[in-house]
Amino acid sequence: MKKKVVGLGEVLWDILPGRTCLGGAPANFAYITTLMGDQGIVASRVGEDSQGVEALRVLEELGLNIDHVQTDRNHATGRVQVEVDGNGIARYEIAHPVAWDYLQWTQDWQHLSEKMDAVCFGSLAQRSEESGRTIRKFLQAASSKTLKVFDVNLRQTYYSADTIVESMKLADIVKLNDEELPRVMSLCRLAHKDECSSARRLMDAFELKLVCVTRGERGSVLVKGDQISEHRGFRVKVADTVGSGDAFTAGLVHEYLHGASLNLMNEVANLVGAWVASEVGAMPTPKRGALEHSLAEIR
Repeated sequence: MKKKVVGLGEVLWDILPGRTCLGGAPANFAYITTLMGDQGIVASRVGEDSQGVEALRVLEELGLNIDHVQTDRNHATGRVQVEVDGNGIARYEIAHPVAWDYLQWTQDWQHLSEKMDAVCFGSLAQRSEESGRTIRKFLQAASSKTLKVFDVNLRQTYYSADTIVESMKLADIVKLNDEELPRVMSLCRLAHKDECSSARRLMDAFELKLVCVTRGERGSVLVKGDQISEHRGFRVKVADTVGSGDAFTAGLVHEYLHGASLNLMNEVANLVGAWVASEVGAMPTPKRGALEHSLAEIR
């Protein structure tokens, strides 16, 4: 049965060298969620400008539910200047303020929060007080059965200790990369020694169900209770890394919702993340129209 899975936060245009692609972690996450067979729903806000109209058109064309994307007549649609180095690693310059800095708590979002199976949110969309407050209300209104996934996204200076700690308290699953882990531990005033011990400290401190630490091309480690799963990742020719982490999260959440083992969650998440890294942009089209064909080629 399809699960209703919400990507909550920013929708924006990634302006890369020679091309412009729709993105934003929640939208990227929702897109891959839909490819994997669940219902990806975007909860965000775009401007009432040409870029906002085009963003809604593209999201709908990609098969995403856009009924819960708000529009803003006073603020522009989000955009990010992306630079990609020789190894395909992306660096970001994020416009501010934009429409998704003004997420509104509405009756529509109240109803959505009560009927979803999972929601993924990050730290970036909480950079403004208004959107941060709305995101927290959304999470607090969710059913106790809803899986809440905090995908840490430390960008520029758009985060604080309070945002990280409050997000941890509201989450069931936390995913972050190996570069973010020491900073997050410091922000949470916890000692950092190594990935596994720090993941366990986060689990204990915030009563989490699972912690994931990604290592780029070197794979990832998942910690759940007394279990640990390590994956070496998949070697691919990297086109760019934009959206690969969001794809990883989508694969992880999909498998978790459908009762997969820890090792299978790790395998699928790495597989999907590697596929997106091997393609241009965060929302690539699967080869021959089916995701399994693309993933088979990565293997």
